Amino acid sequence: MASKPVLYYSPRSPPSRAVLLTAAALGVDLDLRPVNVKAGENRTPEFLKLNPQHTIPVLDDNGTVVSDSHVISAYLADKYGLDERLYPKSPAERRVVDARLYYDCGHVFPRVRFIVEPIIYLGVGEIPEDRVSYMERAYDGLEHCLAAGPYLTGENLTIADLCTIASVSSGAAFAPIDAEKFPKLTEWVERLQALPYYQKNNQEGLDLLVKLIKDLIAERQQAKA
Repeated sequence: MASKPVLYYSPRSPPSRAVLLTAAALGVDLDLRPVNVKAGENRTPEFLKLNPQHTIPVLDDNGTVVSDSHVISAYLADKYGLDERLYPKSPAERRVVDARLYYDCGHVFPRVRFIVEPIIYLGVGEIPEDRVSYMERAYDGLEHCLAAGPYLTGENLTIADLCTIASVSSGAAFAPIDAEKFPKLTEWVERLQALPYYQKNNQEGLDLLVKLIKDLIAERQQAKA
């Protein structure tokens, strides 16, 4: 008898939260295994056998190991999706979803990392203004994507929305979205926040990330005073 897919993850991690959102949308129950990256738990010999790139999240679905949140989300949708709306099988439709996924992994999420990782790992005590403005430039691309409909690829919610909201909500905590400048993106965020599984699978982990960053900034600024 097959067991539940195992997800090695951190609730603070936007990519981990992307997979949690996707699994929730699909109704897939995961066996959650927290990994403390700062403590080096992602660099143990056991973990490196799963993912030599030592990144999280990693999915182990009864021996099928998948890394990278976008690939995991696509895998889950392909294997467990009851219909094709979350990740269409039509090549023409799928390429649009993939393009939005690549925009998230190539543009949106890296800018979130530029904001938070220096504080978490490098002892930085503030968020430079240029990092905030760089995050805002990624919002512009998403605003234009939303011209075609309420979701990033048009009329239907897809894994592109679920992956991207994990990044955007994290970025917006430190580089707020200007509702006048990005009205469609603002509405999209509110639309995703209204999903019944959003609070548990994204907001709770996001709150942990925001608290960590704010606490570290306050601690370092106090040390300099």
